Amino acid sequence: MGTFKEAEARLFKDIYVCQRTGRKIRLPINKFLAGKYSVRKGMSKYLRPIRRRSKK
Repeated sequence: MGTFKEAEARLFKDIYVCQRTGRKIRLPINKFLAGKYSVRKGMSKYLRPIRRRSKK
């Protein structure tokens, strides 16, 4: 089954994962680059983009 652009945008666009707690947070890229964010639990600012895994 193939993927389409709308589904990939819904699953991966603007989603980041906290490196300390593992929680996902959705925020716009301009807010991420400006540093105006924090994870709700723990108030961490160490985020990484969500990993795109292939479904084989």
